[in-house]
Amino acid sequence: MKIYDCFMFFDEEMLLDLRLNIMDKYVDKFVITEATYSHNGEPKRLIFDINKFTKFKGKIIYIVVDNQPPNLHVINDNDNDKKDTRGQKLVLNGYKRDNYQRQMAQQVLDKIDPDDWIIINDIDEIPNLKKINFKNIKNKLVLFKQQMFYYKFNLLYPSTAWFGSKACRKKNFLSPQWLRNIRQKKYPIWRLDTLLSKKKYNDIFIVKDGGWHFTNIKSPEDIEKKFLNYTHHYEFKLSGLKLEDLRKIVKEKKIIYDHSQDRTGYKWGSNATLDTVGLSEMPDYLKENYQKYNSWLDI
Repeated sequence: MKIYDCFMFFDEEMLLDLRLNIMDKYVDKFVITEATYSHNGEPKRLIFDINKFTKFKGKIIYIVVDNQPPNLHVINDNDNDKKDTRGQKLVLNGYKRDNYQRQMAQQVLDKIDPDDWIIINDIDEIPNLKKINFKNIKNKLVLFKQQMFYYKFNLLYPSTAWFGSKACRKKNFLSPQWLRNIRQKKYPIWRLDTLLSKKKYNDIFIVKDGGWHFTNIKSPEDIEKKFLNYTHHYEFKLSGLKLEDLRKIVKEKKIIYDHSQDRTGYKWGSNATLDTVGLSEMPDYLKENYQKYNSWLDI
C-alpha cells in the first residue's frame, strides 16, 4: 500500500517546501501538476524547479499541463449584455481550467495499485496524517476537518471548519475532481439517493483534527496577483477591491473572502477577524523549524 499526495502548483514555493517537509514521513509519492497558463487563460511561465527540492526528488512526480481544456466557452463580441454573458463565461472557464489541471494527475493514478490511497487537495490544504493510519481504515472515503489560517501560519479564522483534503483507495476512485467535489456531510444509511449519487456518501471517515488550510499566506501584493490569476479572477475584478484595500484588510487581520456565503451572495469583504494562536496549533515540522518561517508568523 502506497500513499499519493496530489495537488496543483502555481508559484507557492514556500508553501511547497513546508508541505513536502510535513508530509514526507507519511507519503510515498507527491503528484504535482503545473500549467503553462493561469486560470484566467493568460500564459504563465513554469516556476517549479526540482533543484530547489532535491531532498524529495525520488518522491516527486511532476506533470506539466500545456493544453487548455477542450470545452472552454468562446467569448463573443456580443456577450457584453445585461445578463453579463461574458462574465459568466469567464467564471466558468476559470473553473474549467482549475478542474482540468487537477484532472491531469489521473495519468499517474490510473497506473497505481487498487489498495493504494489517493489524497486530493490544494497545495495549501495540509492533512494531519499523524491522526490516521490508512491501513486500519475500512471506510470508502476519508475527509479531513481542517482549521483555516490566513496571511500568517498562526492567524486562525475561528469557528470555521474546512474540508479540503480528501482521500480514498484507488479501487474506489473515480477521478481527482470527483473526489474534490465530495460533500463533507455524512449522509444516513437509509438515504437511498446515496446509492446513485457521486457526491453524497454515508461510508465516510472524518478526521476531526484533520490538519491545516494555510490560505493566502502571502503579501498583499501577491494576494492581488493570486486573485487576478486564479479561478475567481473575474469575481475579484467585480469586487472593486484594490491593492490599498487588501493592505488595509491584512493589516487589520480581517477576512478578504467570506466563506460562509453561498455562490449567489456577495463574498468579498468580511467583518470576521483572525485570532493569533500559539505554535502548539501548528504542524510538528513548523514548530521545530519556526525560525525558518519566522516572517510568516504573527509574533
